[in-house]
Amino acid sequence: MDDKILVVDDEREIADLVELYLKNENYSVFKYYTAKEALECIEKTDLDLAILDIMLSGTSGLAICQKIRDRHTYPIIMLTAKDAEVDKITGLTLGADDYITKPFRPLELVARVKAQLRRYKKYNGVTAQNADIIVHSGLVLNIKTHECLLNEKPLSLTPTEFSVLRILCESKGNVVSSEQLFHAIWGDEYFSKSNNTITVHIRHLREKMNDTVDNPKYIRTVWGVGYKIEK
Repeated sequence: MDDKILVVDDEREIADLVELYLKNENYSVFKYYTAKEALECIEKTDLDLAILDIMLSGTSGLAICQKIRDRHTYPIIMLTAKDAEVDKITGLTLGADDYITKPFRPLELVARVKAQLRRYKKYNGVTAQNADIIVHSGLVLNIKTHECLLNEKPLSLTPTEFSVLRILCESKGNVVSSEQLFHAIWGDEYFSKSNNTITVHIRHLREKMNDTVDNPKYIRTVWGVGYKIEK
């Protein structure tokens, strides 16, 4: 496979280990120990996914995440310290798609990488057979091109935000639980903390769509159950 993956971690042992496991899966790995080198790579390389350590010396992984999201939609996985809940939520808010807590099992990280790439390619038309279009009340999602329009204006969504919105639109009129959303997107076992992950993505979507919790035009919260888009 030709997927190009950026790995940034100033803990050399971790970066080297991640590189080894990814190369064993035949990924092309661009490994850096500093933010400066990583930012240069982002500018000149057509990447497919980024793995960023949040706690980098100098420029943080969160700043790199934000820089990527200014121009690119490929998946971003953040590496976070144990129980650093604030960093996780901040990363998701800035556009990260997933996070994994140190210390982690390398095979778990590889599984997350595969899941993110699989979904990203699918939603960008690599494996899609038809240019499916979802239309709902001024909202237009092109599944093949990963484009989203709201009232004829482009809406810049991360791959995960696009996935959440797509699932809700495809389930119009029905409530989708956080557990169902998490499992559909990541395919992983659902844990209680995963609810925070979905909540952050929903909040970010609402901000971008100028939607509100109290008077929603699109995404309605069904308290204690999940989320739905009315028909």
